[in-house]
Amino acid sequence: MDPIADYLTRVRNAIKAKHRVVEIPASNTKKAITKILFDQGYILNYKFDDKAGPQGSIKIALKYHPMSKTSAIKSLGRVSRPGLRKYTGVTDIPKVLSGLGLAIISTSKGLMTDKEARTQKIGGEVMCYIY
Repeated sequence: MDPIADYLTRVRNAIKAKHRVVEIPASNTKKAITKILFDQGYILNYKFDDKAGPQGSIKIALKYHPMSKTSAIKSLGRVSRPGLRKYTGVTDIPKVLSGLGLAIISTSKGLMTDKEARTQKIGGEVMCYIY
């Protein structure tokens, strides 16, 4: 029912199973979240495959530490869900782990991180927390 929660759960399960690559059905929101994760250094690489299925798919190469084999992503959590939306104003944008983590916010100018939303002075729906 919730495609964003499904996306986060697939990535979380792939990390727990120590998979290198995870494949997820695509949507524009999921593509935007994937780009943010790549830009912030949480994933190694990604590829959008438009030939697989009606919407296409996203292949994500997960990032692990070379020596300890721990994932770059420690936690993925959905905040706003279909049954209970969480909106925030500019002054109330949350800081995840005192600024070490990342909150993805859906704004009128598209999906962006909490830091970008603060600099552009835009509030919106808090989609998820990542650290």
